[in-house]
Amino acid sequence: MDTLIEYLPFFIPLILIELSLALTALIHVLRHPHYKFGNRPVWIVIVLFIQIIGPVIYFVFGRGEE
Repeated sequence: MDTLIEYLPFFIPLILIELSLALTALIHVLRHPHYKFGNRPVWIVIVLFIQIIGPVIYFVFGRGEE
């Protein structure tokens, strides 16, 4: 438990960054109908269940033309 408390100042910003990135990607997936690869349900699963890397994958490979 002491180790967790010791690393807590490192984990809090990481968790906040991951949540904001996932929320931004999820909002983008829900609002835009065009994707380079896949469809809406696939991207929702990728963004929500593949933690930090899922939103990054979406913004790099999945986001279609505006």
